[in-house]
Amino acid sequence: MTVLITGATGLIGQEIVKKCHAEGIKVHYLTTSKSKLDTEPDYKGFYWDPDNNDIDHHCFEGVTKIINMVGATISKRWTESYKKIILESRTKTAQLLQDTIKKHNYKIDQVVSASAIGIYPTSLINYYEEDNTEISETFLGKVVHEWEAAVDDFKPLGAKVAKIRIGLVLAEDGGALPEIVKPMKFGAGAAFGSGKQWQSWIHVEDLAALFVFAIQNDFEGVYNGVAPNPVNNNELTKSAASVLNKPLILPNIPKFAMKLVLGEMHILLFESQRVSSQKVEGEGFGFKYANLRPALEDLL
Repeated sequence: MTVLITGATGLIGQEIVKKCHAEGIKVHYLTTSKSKLDTEPDYKGFYWDPDNNDIDHHCFEGVTKIINMVGATISKRWTESYKKIILESRTKTAQLLQDTIKKHNYKIDQVVSASAIGIYPTSLINYYEEDNTEISETFLGKVVHEWEAAVDDFKPLGAKVAKIRIGLVLAEDGGALPEIVKPMKFGAGAAFGSGKQWQSWIHVEDLAALFVFAIQNDFEGVYNGVAPNPVNNNELTKSAASVLNKPLILPNIPKFAMKLVLGEMHILLFESQRVSSQKVEGEGFGFKYANLRPALEDLL
């Protein structure tokens, strides 16, 4: 099998490539950086420039499945101009892939795309499964809704479409975890707000395995990409401090303080989404890190 991966050089993309190779799956990948183009027997790079609708269509040759991970990071201040980049880096890229497939008559069987649990409204009491139809009224809710709609446009091209709504990704060298633990290392760690907000997390290794499992098992529809045991922010903070063997002596950090520091992006720390992993487990996927503490011990 040969799979085309967008966003292959990113945090999660790199893990997915590793996992594909471990499973004997060949990888074609798209990159906007010519210096990242590699040509190896099982790993071949192709250039694209979505801003200018430019793509090397040979990336689709021999490919039957696409793993779509492309998208500008949301962990950067949300100015009005950057918000546009966040949205278009997800929707316009999907459009470019679809137009190219159509134009050159390629046959793609399945597209597995990243999505996000930010589509679910914030709630301390709800337990979200994939059939929930409410959409968060935040900027993120809007982005995810439009992103998923853009990905659904692969269906008329004859592809099965699966969307994996990703939670808080825990990784050693990127994402939220290094930022969460940075102040702890100086004895200045603290939970956010009430600390009661739910955090549905997943270890980056499990997430990569889930994407590969999805292409191997022909997933179609919406799936939550979260570990089976979400925790609240207090628990996440305490567990991380405990694994690092650091004290937690400061009071919780109030919302207004983080709003001053981060602007609108502060909602990432205060939104609460308790999300179910039962659907992927029902498909036979097994988590290596089902509980938070072993995940943190592995990464920290």
